[in-house]
Amino acid sequence: MRTLHPLLATICTPTCRPVIAAVRMRRGKAADSGGAAKLVSEALATAQEAGCTGMRILRADSQFYNAGVIAACRRAGARFSITCGMNPSVKRAVLAIPDEAWQQITCPTAVPDPDTGEPTFDAQVAEIPAYTAFANRKKSCQVTAWLIVRRVRDLAKPATIGEQGELFPVWRYHPFFTDSPAPVLQAEREHRHHAVVEQVISDSKASALAHLPSAHFHANAAWLSLWAMAYNLLRAAGTLASAFHAKATTATLRAHLVRVPGRIARSARRLTVHLPQRWPWQEPWTQLFAAVHASPEAALHP
Repeated sequence: MRTLHPLLATICTPTCRPVIAAVRMRRGKAADSGGAAKLVSEALATAQEAGCTGMRILRADSQFYNAGVIAACRRAGARFSITCGMNPSVKRAVLAIPDEAWQQITCPTAVPDPDTGEPTFDAQVAEIPAYTAFANRKKSCQVTAWLIVRRVRDLAKPATIGEQGELFPVWRYHPFFTDSPAPVLQAEREHRHHAVVEQVISDSKASALAHLPSAHFHANAAWLSLWAMAYNLLRAAGTLASAFHAKATTATLRAHLVRVPGRIARSARRLTVHLPQRWPWQEPWTQLFAAVHASPEAALHP
């Protein structure tokens, strides 16, 4: 059981919590980059079939920084924004950025330092407009786009303090590779939102994926697919219920819309659900019930 882990892709919009576009069970020894291009292609195709219009941007962490993933994005007509880490090529490019090129920003919410856990509010951002990735590959695999870097003070390595004050700051760099058409500061802010996928992972650990049911890989893979379908159905229910429930956590949706404190009575061959008086979630639940039981004609012509 310890050698299995799920790999998933989500669709995120500004008005609701993410839904799952593609999911796959993997063995622990398998690298995330293996099969990543196929997973990205499936997720982007699902997003288009689900009605996503406008510009689609793949946001991913450094495990997906490879030529195959970027090629899959371009085949699908999508943009990419992928963390690339400080590999030797990126490190040389980042350290060559002049000091005057860095722009000071203040994060609206504190970013925790990964080593110390202390909150960091201030950061600096710079860009390299034409960085060529995968330069050691053949010409067809090389990609030229923006390299955007955010740097924050390394709280685990405080700057040297002497009689003359701070001698030099120590920085932690967070580069990502993107072809987003947005301005640099907007592109950097939007890229940091890729952590929204952690909401889905947190939901999974609090529900069906807390314990996988079998010692067999394929049984666990089927369980993962069933969880993904149940998750998306519950997210759809929340969207139909109210604007609040569209952004609520899965645990909240179960408490408000699924585990309803009602009583079912049968009379004259009819079932009647008696709900509690002054129940705070009566209106969202009723709206969800009406939407689900509406005729197809009413659903097509609201």
